[in-house]
Amino acid sequence: MFYEPRNGHGLPHNPFNALITPRPIGWISTRGTDGSENLAPYSFFNGVSYAPPQVMFASTASKADRTRGKDSVGNIIDTGVFCVNVVGFEMRDAMNATSAPAPRDVDEFDLAGLERADCATIACSRVAAAPASMECKLVKVVDLPGEANIVVFGEVTGIHLRDEYLIDGIFDVTKFRPLARLGYRDYTAVSDLFSLDRPTAG
Repeated sequence: MFYEPRNGHGLPHNPFNALITPRPIGWISTRGTDGSENLAPYSFFNGVSYAPPQVMFASTASKADRTRGKDSVGNIIDTGVFCVNVVGFEMRDAMNATSAPAPRDVDEFDLAGLERADCATIACSRVAAAPASMECKLVKVVDLPGEANIVVFGEVTGIHLRDEYLIDGIFDVTKFRPLARLGYRDYTAVSDLFSLDRPTAG
C-alpha cells in the first residue's frame, strides 16, 4: 500500500502515529501566572541534546479559551518554565485522566488525585510520585505548518530521580516500566532490555 497523506489513506483509522512507535510520554506540568496549575500528557516528546540537556514536546490541538495552543503551551509562553514528569506503568490511569479536555480553571493534579511537590529550580509543581521529573526553562517555541501545531523546546535545569530506581548507579527503568504510546489508542510499557555495543571506527 502507498498513499499520500494529503489525499487520505482510505483506512478505518489513520496509521501515521502507528508508524512512529513506541513514543515516550512527556507528562507536562505547568503553572499559570495566576497560580493555577495544569498537567497533561504529550506523546510527541523526546530529548534533543546532551549538553546542555534539552527536551521538546509538540502540541497539536487548540482550545477556545487560549489564544495559542493548549493550556500547557499558554502557561509556558507566559512563565518560561515547565516540568516533564516520567510516567510509570502504575500511573497509567492517572496519566490518562489528565488527558481530558478540561476547562482552563480545572487542576488536573486534583482531577487525577495526584500529590504534587515543588520543583527546585523553577516555579512549578511536579508529580511527587513520578519515577523521575525534569525541570525545564523555555528555550524556544516553534509554530509548524497546520492549524495548531506548536513545538516547545526547553533546557533541563534540574532532575529528580526516585532513589528506589537507582540500582548500582544505573537508573533502572524495568523497576517502574515507563509507559509509551503506540498508534491508535494503544500503549506499551518497557519491561525487557538488551544491549548493543557501538562499532568502532575502521
